[in-house]
Amino acid sequence: MRLVKQFLAVAAVAFIGGQGVAAVQGNPWLTLILGLVTAVLAVVVYGWVVRRTEHRAPTEVARAGAVARLGRGALIGAAMFAAVIANIAFLDGYHVHGLGSVTGAVGLVGFMAAAAVTEELLFRGVLFRVIEERIGTWISLLLTGVVFGLMHLFNPDATLWGATAIAIEAGFMLAACYAATRNLWVPIGLHFGWNLAAGAIFSVVVSGNGESKGLLDATTSGQALVTGGDFGPEGSLYAVAAGAAMTVVFMWLAHRRGHIVPRRRRTAGEPAATATVSR
Repeated sequence: MRLVKQFLAVAAVAFIGGQGVAAVQGNPWLTLILGLVTAVLAVVVYGWVVRRTEHRAPTEVARAGAVARLGRGALIGAAMFAAVIANIAFLDGYHVHGLGSVTGAVGLVGFMAAAAVTEELLFRGVLFRVIEERIGTWISLLLTGVVFGLMHLFNPDATLWGATAIAIEAGFMLAACYAATRNLWVPIGLHFGWNLAAGAIFSVVVSGNGESKGLLDATTSGQALVTGGDFGPEGSLYAVAAGAAMTVVFMWLAHRRGHIVPRRRRTAGEPAATATVSR
């Protein structure tokens, strides 16, 4: 099955790269280098395995226009998270005490790059894209978004609400972003920009993974539904609302551009074996 082959190939890079990044976590410059290497290698392996299993060029990670699309996505993600923090601060839930750590932010750039690239390749490039061919855009968005949220239950300060919030604001939104653009660079950039703003700039907890040491020395306090509590601002109602709103926007764009894939229906004479996702 091509889904399994593609998933395992990228997952292997993510695992090995993740172990390497964890091993040098105390050194921000090595973390930056290994994180960026992991990100680049993951894209190369994804392209290679797609060519081998689907016998086509992986246009969703084409080099042409990649930088512009990455930048566009990163700006959207960073702006979204800045808006979330601004709303939390307005209710006195986010407090800046001074400048934080430049070297800490440097290390987080590498860590966030590896995470954004590998997760988007796995969940949008492989799972969402391949499953969508059989069950359509809407159901694939729902299923893969839920799986993406559940994956975050393994984080140290994870909660069921936090996983639900991630499913809505990230799992659904990023799949919708891919559906609207039909390339992986924009969702990768969006994912990276969101995480970078959270950890490397505003220094808040990212997806229940503990405190981040970024450019600002900051803390959150107040009601969990406003600040996200121990899970971080991604568990805030503001983040959920922002992600849900962008999901609607992206799906509207996908519909307008004719990118919505209908559910594939088997004809009466078609054998059941053709309903697999292998090629």
